[in-house]
Amino acid sequence: MSLLVARGLSKRFGGLLAVAELDLTVDPGEMLGLIGPNGAGKTTVFNLFSGFLTPDAGDVDFRGRSIVGLSPHAICRLGLARTFQIVRPFPRMTVLENVRVGALVLHPRVPEALDRARDVVERVGLGARQDVAAGALTLAERKRLELARALATEPALLLLDEVMAGLNPTEIETIIQLIRGIHASGVSILLIEHNMRAVMALSQRIVVLSFGERIAEGVPAEIANHPKVIEAYLGEEYVRAAPA
Repeated sequence: MSLLVARGLSKRFGGLLAVAELDLTVDPGEMLGLIGPNGAGKTTVFNLFSGFLTPDAGDVDFRGRSIVGLSPHAICRLGLARTFQIVRPFPRMTVLENVRVGALVLHPRVPEALDRARDVVERVGLGARQDVAAGALTLAERKRLELARALATEPALLLLDEVMAGLNPTEIETIIQLIRGIHASGVSILLIEHNMRAVMALSQRIVVLSFGERIAEGVPAEIANHPKVIEAYLGEEYVRAAPA
């Protein structure tokens, strides 16, 4: 049985149809990429899955039950966590305190939440920075903190919204290895990312959106050579530059 199932999912903002009758599944243990041009509806899909928006039509099932209409924190408690494209930690709180907030979702006792937070901070490579205020972190460190806050909720499914945006190649490679480690630990991942080399390297399957509609789905090699995807998003330059 699929971990997450979206059926006929639609969302309109005034005259703009942001998501149009989307069907999408994420299987247990899967790493699924969700790509498309800016404005394709990708982050809207994440907002619909995580309870920040309610669909105008369609349904979303997670772990066998509908989550439409549930609050974001209720969905998080069920095991679906997300990161945000624009990282906004609590700037005056330390790294450890920020991650403890996430851990409190499932561990309401502070000592237990702190133990969980320490484990996650070490896991993302911020152990030496755990007592530093989040506002003093570099962008790359804030990205790892964002991952840590989501991981502290102990998700079964993690939605990652452009966690590599703005990073240099070395920092991107660090994040790729972190994501691989998270996935290897048993967490299913749905990934939005504009770094195509990272998406192609990480994803087992890719869904492509354009103007709110799914235009393609398949394994990375199929997507990289799909005529509609090349026209709408990748461009001929990507195809020519891609390794054989």
